[in-house]
Amino acid sequence: MKAVIQRVSRASVQVEGKTVGAIGRGLVVLLGVAQGDGVDDARRLAQKTAEMRIFEDPEGRFNLSLLDTGGEALVVSQFTLLADTRRGRRPSFTEAAPPEVAEALVGEFEEALRGLGVTVAGGRFRAHMQVDLVNDGPVTIIIDTADLQRPRRG
Repeated sequence: MKAVIQRVSRASVQVEGKTVGAIGRGLVVLLGVAQGDGVDDARRLAQKTAEMRIFEDPEGRFNLSLLDTGGEALVVSQFTLLADTRRGRRPSFTEAAPPEVAEALVGEFEEALRGLGVTVAGGRFRAHMQVDLVNDGPVTIIIDTADLQRPRRG
């Protein structure tokens, strides 16, 4: 799984001109599911997302997490995060999980966040969506579950 996490002051997602999900202060999570990803990946990534200290404390340091701030999460499935651009000019998406698998794992990710106490809104799977957000900072972090298994250097 790959996630692009953006700290926002507000965000919403629309499908066919209608808002299907909206949040106030929190995180927008653009989530790509790869072939071979499983429920454990979704749960581990949700935990990492909820506990990541990317909100400022009163001294201006990144010491607070989504859980600490009571922030919300807007989760938007995005298979294009799995694009392979090594050859040619048209990206290949063969590394992305099949839609039915990806949809289930995005649901697992959302449920894992809810289980941690996070209010979660979402987009609509397989729909053309317009995502509107105000990136706060800006703060944007990319997480790949493959990286969560590697030991830190140094």
